[in-house]
Amino acid sequence: MNTREAILKEVTSRGEVRSRAIARTTGVSRAFVHRILQQLEREGKLRLVGKANQARHVLADPESIERALASVVTFHAILHNRNLEEGRVFARIKAETGILRNVPANIFRIVEYGFTEMLNNAIEHSQSPAIDVRMARSESAITFSVIDRGIGILRNIMQTRNLTDEHEAIQDLLKGKLTTMPARHSGEGVFFTSRVADGLVIRSSDKKILFDNSLPDVFLRTVRPRRGTQVDFWIALESRREIAEVFRQFTGEDMVFDKTRVGVAMFKAGSDYVSRSQARRLLAGLEEFSEIELDFARVENVGQAFADEVFRVWRTSHPEKVLRVTNASQDVQFMISRALAQSAQNTHEQRG
Repeated sequence: MNTREAILKEVTSRGEVRSRAIARTTGVSRAFVHRILQQLEREGKLRLVGKANQARHVLADPESIERALASVVTFHAILHNRNLEEGRVFARIKAETGILRNVPANIFRIVEYGFTEMLNNAIEHSQSPAIDVRMARSESAITFSVIDRGIGILRNIMQTRNLTDEHEAIQDLLKGKLTTMPARHSGEGVFFTSRVADGLVIRSSDKKILFDNSLPDVFLRTVRPRRGTQVDFWIALESRREIAEVFRQFTGEDMVFDKTRVGVAMFKAGSDYVSRSQARRLLAGLEEFSEIELDFARVENVGQAFADEVFRVWRTSHPEKVLRVTNASQDVQFMISRALAQSAQNTHEQRG
């Protein structure tokens, strides 16, 4: 039996064939086996599925190809960041693996949006010559990672916006509508990706930001410094989250991104929220939105100057904005109400 016959017999009986197995059976070199396999591919008889040590050939009929691809549940590639297009990479994962096969439509849309947004950020902003991309499917979830060795998302924000440290960059990042390339990007990518996922982790400099939508909450930790940025994303296959519903939470009737939710606890500097400068850091950039929700979860108290700056000074300067407060403790609500009362009194006096 010659090598060609041995290959066709093996793939017919076992459903797949690997070059090393044929080389072992026939006694010929793997290079020779590889040439025969390539010839059978050109003839349309076989199809290569998988990469590296997972690579094998199957019969080139739709049923065999579909069955083989369904078993490929991981993808890993280090991509040269030159003329790289996120849509093409996503299409490659879809074509070469079973990660996205037969997933619920809502999950497919979420993974497609999150992956292409995060890869686009790395392509456009990281200045990294290569980008490490990974995606995997388990019995319960789909995960992906986008890793670069570039400038780092926090340092990029700091340099572009003339900020003094990573904490200020994180504060701006959490609000949404932040971009270091306003002519080409809206700044919505991280904001919406962090909300359509079950979980999203961003590692940059010595900071780790965790968006946990099972709570929902955001956590910040100081970790070992790293170069560049790593983004890790996960979504349960059984999730009922709809990407359109998430968009509607933060867009108006014209579908423009004009609403945001800000966790006040992420803006803490020192033991309490007492100063006007803290309030101004919180409020920076919020004039871009028509509706703002300030979430006071885990905030025990605020000072008079902080409350006055937010609820009298800023509201007076932006009367057209809708400012909502959630999860305020009794003490915090007292200080907010006091500032609102002062604002109302000033307005009454001006009209009088």
